[in-house]
Amino acid sequence: MIQLWWVWMAGAVLLLVLEVLSPAYVFLGFAIGAGVVGVLLLLGLSTGWPMLLLICAVVAALAWALLRRFMGVRKGQTKIWTRDINED
Repeated sequence: MIQLWWVWMAGAVLLLVLEVLSPAYVFLGFAIGAGVVGVLLLLGLSTGWPMLLLICAVVAALAWALLRRFMGVRKGQTKIWTRDINED
């Protein structure tokens, strides 16, 4: 299982490339989750696929929540539309 760390890291890099090409923070949390699993495998974590997927999912959810909190719309700040683009 130790040889699979590079697969998770390659997946993280691929998700980071997709994040650069996408207009929002869609793939960044998943990339962080895959990167954390890759690092854990590199450090010697020995577990099965279901546990690796669970770790990736939990880390990705936490990363998404933190990214949303710190990089999202600030509290009390809303987007106000003053004109409709269809009216032109």
